[in-house]
Amino acid sequence: MANYQAPGVYVQEVPSGARAIGQVNTSIAGFVGVAPDQDALVDELRVLDNWTQFVDQYVGNATAGTPLSNAVYGFFSNGGSRCYVVNIGPNGALTGTASKPTGLTLFEAVDDLSMVAAPGFATAEAYAALQAHVEHPLRQDRMAIMDTVEKVDDVGALTRAATSEEDDDEQEDLGAPQSPGGYTALYYPWIVMIDPVSGKKVTQPPSGHIAGVWARVDATRGVHKAPANEPIQGAIDLVRRVSRGEQEVLNPAGVNCIRYFPGEGIRIWGARTKAPEASEYRYVNVRRLTNMIKESVADGTRWVVFEPNDHTLWKSIRRDIGAFLTNVWRDGALLGTTPQQAFFVKCDEETNPPEVRDAGQVVTLIGIAPVKPAEFVIFKLMQSADNTSETESAGA
Repeated sequence: MANYQAPGVYVQEVPSGARAIGQVNTSIAGFVGVAPDQDALVDELRVLDNWTQFVDQYVGNATAGTPLSNAVYGFFSNGGSRCYVVNIGPNGALTGTASKPTGLTLFEAVDDLSMVAAPGFATAEAYAALQAHVEHPLRQDRMAIMDTVEKVDDVGALTRAATSEEDDDEQEDLGAPQSPGGYTALYYPWIVMIDPVSGKKVTQPPSGHIAGVWARVDATRGVHKAPANEPIQGAIDLVRRVSRGEQEVLNPAGVNCIRYFPGEGIRIWGARTKAPEASEYRYVNVRRLTNMIKESVADGTRWVVFEPNDHTLWKSIRRDIGAFLTNVWRDGALLGTTPQQAFFVKCDEETNPPEVRDAGQVVTLIGIAPVKPAEFVIFKLMQSADNTSETESAGA
C-alpha cells in the first residue's frame, strides 16, 4: 500500500489480470519446386516479401519461368504478402531426410506457415508427401493446396485417388486421396497466364494463385470467409472450361473447380477440402478457422505452463479464451446470436480430475460453432393467385 503524506485524490493503474490472445497470421505460404535458375540456393529455405526478391535470388539469366516462379508471382499478385521458398533443383525431391533436408522437410521447423504447395507436382507420390506433411501431429496448423495434372480427358478420374506410376502406367486415377481431417484441398483446372520472366503466354497449375486468393480473403473478410466466388488476378484463360454437369461430379469428391462465367470472368467456384463429405471439416474456411483458433489459443496461453494447477488458474483460462472467442464471434466467424450460442470453454474439476493434475496436465475443452458457406442457394418460385411472382430464398 502506498504511503500517502498529503490529503488529496490519488489515481493508480491496476492491471486487470486478463491476458489478451491475438489471432495468429493465417496468410503465410510455403512453395517448393524448381526455380528458373535451377542452381540458385538449392535446398535453402528463404523468406520473401515481394516478387522482386524472388527475381533477384532465383531468376538469374533464365529466359523463361517455371511453375514455381509463376506460382510465387501469382501469390503476390493476388494478395499474398509473405512466403517461404525452397528450390529443390532439377533432380530434387519434395522431401528429404534429417541428414539431408530438402523441400517440405525444410518447412518442418517453420512455425508461422499456414499454406504449403508444390506447384506442378501432381503424382501419387507428391500428394502423399504433401498430405503427410500437413497431417503430422506437429504440423496441423497448415493446409496443403494441391494441383491436378494439366490434361484430363475424363474429369471422373479426378474423383479417384491417383496410384503410383509403377503400379499403374495408364494413370486412370488422377485425384488426390481423402484427408480425414480436411488438411488438403485440390483445384482444377490449370490456368493460362503471362509468364513474368519470358513475357509469353503459358499454362500454369493454380496453387500459387489460390494461396494468394486465400491471403487476400483473410485480409479483406477474415479467415472464416470461404475463399470462393473470387477472381484470380493474372489468369487470362483456363486450360479447360468446366461445365456445370462436370462440377456436379467433382464437387462432392472435394475437387474445387475454377470456372469461367460470361460477364464475370474466371472465378474460384468451390471451397471444399479433401475430407469425406460427411466430415465437419469438409469446407476450407472451417478447417482454416479451426487451425487459427488452435494456434492462437496455444500461443496466447503459454503463460499457463508451470502455474499452480488450481481453481484460480482454471478461471483465468476460461476468462482469456472466452474473451478471445468473443472477438472471433463478433467478427462473424461463429454462428449464434450470443457468445453462449457460438462457443463454450470448460476448464474445471470435471476436465481436470486428480489423476490429470497429478500427471502435470491442465485440460480445457473448447467447443465452437463455425459459420459454414452458403454453398447451395435455393430459390423457390411460384405464381400467386393474382399472377404476380413471389420468390422465397434460402441458403444451405
